[in-house]
Parts: sequence; structure tokens; C-alpha cells
Amino acid sequence: MDVDWESLFTFSVPPLELFVRGTLTYLFLFCLFRFVVRRDAGALGLSDLLVLVIIADAAQNAMAGDYISIVDGFLLIGTIIGWSYGLNWLSFRFPRFRRFALAPPICIIKDGVKQDAALRRELISDEELHAMLHEHEVDDIAQVKRAWLEPDGQLTVLRRRGTRES
Repeated sequence: MDVDWESLFTFSVPPLELFVRGTLTYLFLFCLFRFVVRRDAGALGLSDLLVLVIIADAAQNAMAGDYISIVDGFLLIGTIIGWSYGLNWLSFRFPRFRRFALAPPICIIKDGVKQDAALRRELISDEELHAMLHEHEVDDIAQVKRAWLEPDGQLTVLRRRGTRES
């Protein structure tokens, strides 16, 4: 089997097409994760999760030869990292953009009362809520002054004064 070394290091797809494909894929998935799958992101930040998923696919395609050329994969990976860095930079630099890029925490318990509308919107069942509270060693919802669902899907609990601390 003869290896065509030149084809490994020349573009097999026009660079602008790779850049546009990478950009549109990143921005689509960013919006999807930002607005739809909020509570499933886990402890990873949105941008971290997105970059891992897309780069894994892009790198796999580059290594497996679907692009034919290694530089095709490198350009696509560079585009994805560039958008990740760019959105993080914009979020850091501009508070207005940060409000778009980072979901605000959602109050799901207020003064010992669960906020049913917020729980429905986030698709959190009573069983899931109780399991989340148990992770914070809360047995009774009345012990909770406030609980927020954070942008990364984690729960932050502020107990009422006089209740046992974790």
C-alpha cells in the first residue's frame, strides 16, 4: 500500500468551507446547549462540554481520513477552539454578552416552597428534586431558604438559619 504523502498535508476541502462548517456547527450546538439541555451539562461548563464533543468528532474524522487531509482536521479544530475562546473572551469583557452566553441561575425553592413553574420549565420531577436535596443533606424542603439550579446543572442550597449545616 503506497501512501500519498502530499494528500495528507494539503486541503481536500476548501478552507473557507471548513471554517464555515465549524463555525455554524459550534454556534448551533452552543445555542442548543445554552437554551435546551441546561441541567444535563453536569459539572463541566457549557463551553468545555461543547468543545470536547465537537473536537472529538472533528479529530476522529481527521484521523480516520474522512477529510482525506490532516490539515482539514487541524483547521476545523482551530475554528472550534477559536470560537470557544472568542465567546469566553466576549463573556469576560462584556457583561451584556455574558448575560446572553451564560444562563442565569434559576430559583427552584424559595422560603421552603418549591417553585413549580421553574421546576416544570426545567423538567425536574419531585423525585429528582428530593434526590438533589439529599445530596446536600436536606431532608425537609422547609429547611431551605433558597435553592438555585446553576447554569452547569448543579444545585446551590442556602439553608434557613438554625438548620443543620452540611
